[in-house]
Amino acid sequence: MKRMIRYRLKADRVTENEHLAAAVYDELRHVRPAGLRYATFRLDDGVSFVHLVSYDENTAPDVLTSLPSFKAFTAGVRDRCEDPPVTTELKEIGSYGFFER
Repeated sequence: MKRMIRYRLKADRVTENEHLAAAVYDELRHVRPAGLRYATFRLDDGVSFVHLVSYDENTAPDVLTSLPSFKAFTAGVRDRCEDPPVTTELKEIGSYGFFER
C-alpha cells in the first residue's frame, strides 16, 4: 500500500509541525519497523507538506500510526492546518530506488 498525504499549515505553526515530524523520525530510527518506508517533504511555499508512506505487503498498517510520537504529531494536526490533510492512495507505475531499501 502506498499513500500520499498533503496539507497546508498556518504559517505560525510550521516550526511546531517540523519538530513533531522530527520526533516521529527519531522514534522510527530507534524502533526500525520492518516493511515501512516513510518520507516527509515541505513544499516551496513553506507551508505545504507532503508525506509519502509505503507498506510492504505483510506489514501491519498501524506500524506507523501506533507510535507515540506519531499519535502526538496527528493529535493537533487539524488545528495547525489551513487546509486539512488529504490522503490519496497511490498506484505505483514504476520507481527507482525510492521505495526500495
